[in-house]
Amino acid sequence: MKAREQIIEEFYSGFAAANSTTMCSCYHPEVIFEDPVFGILQGDDARDMWEMLIEKSHGLLDIKFSNVISDGKIGSADWTADYMFSSTNRHVKNVVHADFEFKDGLIYRHVDTFDLYSWSKQAFGLKGVLLGWTPFFKNKVQQQAISSLRSFQRKKEKALN
Repeated sequence: MKAREQIIEEFYSGFAAANSTTMCSCYHPEVIFEDPVFGILQGDDARDMWEMLIEKSHGLLDIKFSNVISDGKIGSADWTADYMFSSTNRHVKNVVHADFEFKDGLIYRHVDTFDLYSWSKQAFGLKGVLLGWTPFFKNKVQQQAISSLRSFQRKKEKALN
């Protein structure tokens, strides 16, 4: 197995084990992450997001990954997450395609792509069905996601002091 494929597999194995420390060890210090819910996150924001998501799930995540490939500079994987969305306590099965770029042997850029409308319908029920396809709803989801991340970071900082 190629070294970059091993990094991707280690990242998702950490995710499946609800271990954000393992996941984040696969990231370059200057990592850039992007997905439809959080938008673009860099560095500690990206690492804190994974820690927050695992904490909020209480480890009750079912993560499966497949089709891990890399040519050394770029890579990709497909993965699914089965979980309860903490804000609404609704079941979500999210099917995701991830693309990666590497720098210094670590994940430098990570882009997750998935159907936000499908996710919204599962996560928010009727509200997601009616509004999940709109740019307004996408912006609200991203604002709430960032707000949750900032709240988590403040709580984490307070606990360290």
